[in-house]
Amino acid sequence: MKTTPFKDIHESIGAKMVDFAGFYMPVQYTGIIDEHQTVRNGVGVFDVSHMGEFIVKGENALAFLQSIISNDLSKTTSGQAQYSYLPNERGGIIDDLLVYNMGNEEYMCVVNAGNIDKDWNWFVQNNHQGAEIQNISDNISLLAIQGPKATEALQALTDINLSEISYYRFKKGVFAGIDDVIISATGYTGLGGFELYFPKEKSEEMWKKIFEAGAPQGIKPIGLGARDTLRLEKGYCLYGNDIDDETSPIEAGLSWVTNFKKDFIGKAIIQSSKEQGVQNKLVGFKMIDKGIPRHGYEIGDADGNIIGKVTSGTQSPTLGLGIGMGYVQKEFSAPESIIYIILRGKLLKAEVVKLPFA
Repeated sequence: MKTTPFKDIHESIGAKMVDFAGFYMPVQYTGIIDEHQTVRNGVGVFDVSHMGEFIVKGENALAFLQSIISNDLSKTTSGQAQYSYLPNERGGIIDDLLVYNMGNEEYMCVVNAGNIDKDWNWFVQNNHQGAEIQNISDNISLLAIQGPKATEALQALTDINLSEISYYRFKKGVFAGIDDVIISATGYTGLGGFELYFPKEKSEEMWKKIFEAGAPQGIKPIGLGARDTLRLEKGYCLYGNDIDDETSPIEAGLSWVTNFKKDFIGKAIIQSSKEQGVQNKLVGFKMIDKGIPRHGYEIGDADGNIIGKVTSGTQSPTLGLGIGMGYVQKEFSAPESIIYIILRGKLLKAEVVKLPFA
């Protein structure tokens, strides 16, 4: 397994470590519920250094990225990040990603850990424009400091006014005495905060200074377990669960990051499914009957006929009941529709709801 620069720190503070996307990562420290509530009510730190980063630059950088991503990157300005996905020729999703407009014809793409090699090969194979591309994943560390007290906890570490960095914007500057840190108002929790990109060799120094600065706010390390419950309460997709190479972006509800006014790989198929309509839709649901939905469980109607499948599910620490996402036939996708999660032959009643859950 690969490791991040924070492995020794995680082990020294008692983290439970697991294999995640080929990386040796902390799943929890004090417990998922405690860590979940820490981020919802205060501030927590996630080691997400397993994510991948690609640099794309030069006069052909924009043209290249426009040809392989779904969203319209030309609408961004320097200092802005954009959510998008990489479609394949079949209209499926190779990965979802963030693209940072660094200015001066340079962009940084942030991809999922389990897809780094696959995505990089896709970039290389489809770089017909001759853009300059570089895989810097092994050189970069990434910490996500999330929660309503994140700004308060971090402000003493930089002269940059963190409260002035709006959502999906970023600044690059000195942070914790380290030069050229990217301070991005993004994250996978929906609770505010920042993601910090910095040189790998500065990892221990950065960790120490963040926890010293955030001590008055009760800052804590947070594992992948709470990361999953937090993202699910906000209805955020997880690649490999809710979307994958076979997923229709339209069924997944990703029309909002699909711009058909430009050309990109897979456009014709995706546009056709948009115009003709889809048979299934990704929905969120809350359990009415007692039970915890899990990835892979079948979804049925009142008669037990299979109408879909659960892609993500958990016991919500905030709501105190089971929640999940899954694909169901379109006629069962409207909010307040009643569906049934099939658990060991039993039909457990659930209700389709609008996202986010909490």
